[in-house]
Amino acid sequence: MQDSGASRWTLPGSHIVSPAAERLRHILGEDDNTPTPTIFTEMDTLQHDGDELEWKESARWVKFEEKVEEGGERWSKPHVSTLTLHSLFELRTCLQTGSILLDLEGYSLPQIVDDIVDRQITDGLIAPDLKEKISFVLLRKHRHQTKKPIHRSLADIGKSSNAASNPAQSRSMNDISDTPSTDQLKNKFMKKIPRDAEASNVLIGEVDFLDKPFVSFVRLAQATTLGGLTEVPVPTRFLFILLGPHGKTKSYNEIGRAIATLMVDDLFSDVAYKARDRDDLIAGVDEFLDEVIVLPPGEWDPKIRIEPPKKVPSAEMRKSVMNLNELGQMNGSASGAAGGEDEELPAPHELGEELKFTGRFAGGLWLDIKRKIPWYCSDIYDGFHIQSISAVLFIYLGCITNAITFGGLLGDATDNYQGVMESFLGTALAGTVFCVFGGQPLIILSSTGPILIFEKLLYDFSKSSGIDYMELRLWIGLHSCLQCFLLVITDASYIIKYMTRFTEEGFSSLISFIFISDAIKKMVGALKYYPINRGFKPDFITGYKCDCIAPDQASGLGYNISAPLADDNMTLLFNLTDMDWSQMSKKECVKYGGMLVGKACKYVPDLALMSFILFFGTYSMTVSLKKFKFSRYFPTKVRSLISDFSIIISILVFCGLDCLLGLETPKLNVPTELKPTRPDRGWLVMPFGKNPWWWYLASSIPALLVTILIFMDQQISAVIVNRKENKLKKGCGYHLDLFWVGVLMALCSFMGLPWYVAATVISIAHIDSLKMESESSAPGEQPQFLGVREQRLTGILVFVLTGLSVFLAPVLQFIPMPVLYGVFLYMGVASLSGIQFWERIKLYLMPPKHQPDFSFLRHVPLRRVHLFTLVQILCLAVLWILKSTFLAIIFPVMILGLMVVRKLLDLMFSQHDLAWLDDILPDKDQKKKEDDKKKKKKGAEPESDEEHHSAPEDLLPPLAQPFPDEPCLRGPSITPASTPACAPGPHPCEVRL
Repeated sequence: MQDSGASRWTLPGSHIVSPAAERLRHILGEDDNTPTPTIFTEMDTLQHDGDELEWKESARWVKFEEKVEEGGERWSKPHVSTLTLHSLFELRTCLQTGSILLDLEGYSLPQIVDDIVDRQITDGLIAPDLKEKISFVLLRKHRHQTKKPIHRSLADIGKSSNAASNPAQSRSMNDISDTPSTDQLKNKFMKKIPRDAEASNVLIGEVDFLDKPFVSFVRLAQATTLGGLTEVPVPTRFLFILLGPHGKTKSYNEIGRAIATLMVDDLFSDVAYKARDRDDLIAGVDEFLDEVIVLPPGEWDPKIRIEPPKKVPSAEMRKSVMNLNELGQMNGSASGAAGGEDEELPAPHELGEELKFTGRFAGGLWLDIKRKIPWYCSDIYDGFHIQSISAVLFIYLGCITNAITFGGLLGDATDNYQGVMESFLGTALAGTVFCVFGGQPLIILSSTGPILIFEKLLYDFSKSSGIDYMELRLWIGLHSCLQCFLLVITDASYIIKYMTRFTEEGFSSLISFIFISDAIKKMVGALKYYPINRGFKPDFITGYKCDCIAPDQASGLGYNISAPLADDNMTLLFNLTDMDWSQMSKKECVKYGGMLVGKACKYVPDLALMSFILFFGTYSMTVSLKKFKFSRYFPTKVRSLISDFSIIISILVFCGLDCLLGLETPKLNVPTELKPTRPDRGWLVMPFGKNPWWWYLASSIPALLVTILIFMDQQISAVIVNRKENKLKKGCGYHLDLFWVGVLMALCSFMGLPWYVAATVISIAHIDSLKMESESSAPGEQPQFLGVREQRLTGILVFVLTGLSVFLAPVLQFIPMPVLYGVFLYMGVASLSGIQFWERIKLYLMPPKHQPDFSFLRHVPLRRVHLFTLVQILCLAVLWILKSTFLAIIFPVMILGLMVVRKLLDLMFSQHDLAWLDDILPDKDQKKKEDDKKKKKKGAEPESDEEHHSAPEDLLPPLAQPFPDEPCLRGPSITPASTPACAPGPHPCEVRL
């Protein structure tokens, strides 16, 4: 028959569509709103044991291939199927010459086998007298990998040899069970198969009564469970049968592997479900051949099993009707993605319809409220998951550590007007309110460094000017609240559309480095309080001693003795000469005024070394356990559980180690009473009475700086949280978030509590702890990232526990501070992962041949990449210097400066380079110009159909030139457009069985 599915060579960028692609356009373009089920394919081969016949499972596919190892006792590792091109052509020939039964009404395997054989007889493909023999073979028992081999006694062997002349008498015609066996129902492999999956069975075998292949492809009208036919109790939808004469075992197996691989291919499986006739199936094979990549036989070992890739290109692009023809041109071009990356030019920086300038009074706020209300109930019950427990404990420990650190620094800066107690209460109050009512509850509120510096400068100014600090701070907070409201009702958050990846990565990298450096600084500071005993010499240990000498003896020896530390009560006046000073402890000796004499008196254990062990041990163990999900040990659920609770496990292990050794390492110090840090202040700040009236108005000027600080910190952190890479589905709420931050500014100012804003690093850690992955994945397939568990419950619980920490002090006091600093280090390092800026920095240290295959390196020269990275490093260095000085108060203004620098980069780099290294700024005029250019190009396109569907032969690629001596070439991907159509009938180019 004529090859209707032959592909044609086309010029790159042309609109010519091959006949196969054109046919698939119509097949896949029919929208029936029913998703294609996942296909589980099993290949069984016919085994001969004397005169006994049985079907034995030899391979299976869900997405990747698994073979039964030669020993027959286990499955191989999942691997990518490597097919010979010859087997694909033979399969195509089989589909052309065999019988095709589509939408066959089948209820049992015997009835289906009868219909298949009857169709072969009707089509004249086999003789009628072969029906009984073929049916007998096809109805033999199937032995799956879960079953043990059949052991037969000598009597059974004798019976089979006596009945060899009439095999139909030795066993019944139907030797396969009609219902699933116990082994099938208990098979744990079902966990790897989606619930809606359907089976495709491939039967391959050799028989001695056929002189030509018996081929049949069957699609049942409804998926039907055919008893023991399949390894797992999955209903069968497709059958492919290939029986042939002896001598071509390898060829038959390769054809079976080819059709099995096609059946699990996303595009071909769609074609198989929607095919209307034989030509549709052949068109699907042709389209598969158009995308096949050939590996030279002399440059790789076919015995090597290719590991499944970590990330597979999206199937949606292949299924797209518009891209069907383009995919045939991907091989060898820059379009081919490496590592599953999408190689299309990145789209301009867009935040979708969720953030737009409405032009109405509080229009953005109203849209945020309408967007979040339908999700509010699910925001609560979606949090009821075991993963939430790990997230709550992890973020809680990070929050209380931050609250204690920030509260201590704030107490020093404000003379304890705000301290650790205020920090705990403010964190609990602000965080709970924000998580209950905010637009993006995944954001974690905390105090920041610029706020701390502003508070210090404000207190110093108030003290030197004789102004009441708390009252002035209250009015600054009220003005800042009103200014936030003004930004909300004017949709000012729209400005963050101009915050591209350049600004986001600069800001998030700075915050991450601050977390890392602060954690290390805290640990280095431990050396000051717990110095290492460098002067200790083990060889002179006999000379090290420490004696407690009575005060009168110490005076006689010339020591200057201070007054005893004990109280001057009459009950403590006793004759010190009667005490045994040599038996006193160090604390008792100092308490009663004794003198410690000796070289060993200043000796303390190496607590600094122990602190560093706890610090780095917590960090390294957390990193290792976090990666445990991808290890080879233990079942998937156990690995996932260990990975989710990695931080909690690390903290418990090193807290236990600290308790076991009993060293006095620095511990977490939590307030035990709910009262203000400073005794002369209350929980409510009065707005009037202490400062002149004009300060109530003048405070709006410093409030403007606070508002800029709050706005930039909040919105940049929100942009990072709402990245499209996180696959958030419930939308964001930039205006609603800013509204509640403003409300909390006023509330915290009235109560004399610190001001709070989104914390970038802790928010990123919150998201990472709530990431979801697919539970049932095909063998060899990496779990797919599904998104983040979006809910409010974890945030609410974190801040409620923070408020209750005062009552948990007896338990929390056993946690060493170095362990929590290790958690801080992990947060900082983990938040750097996935930042392109950090990956580009590492390229400076890599020779070109060892650099990863990043998509931007394919399209942008390396020197331009380094130049762009250098600009970001310089900006980061400037921000770091400003952060380290008193100028940190203008830090938010410098974030705006990053946006200005990004705008200037348009003069240094082309839009093409910026599209790969950053995001294109949303410029309306530029977009309009591009649209005008597209319209001009469309107007200049030729109107002749011949110009659309043909090209001069001198412009065709060399391989596309017509062959002079061959008037007809058959087969996909080698037929030039100018080659005349093939006449019906056999052709020497065809591969025959």
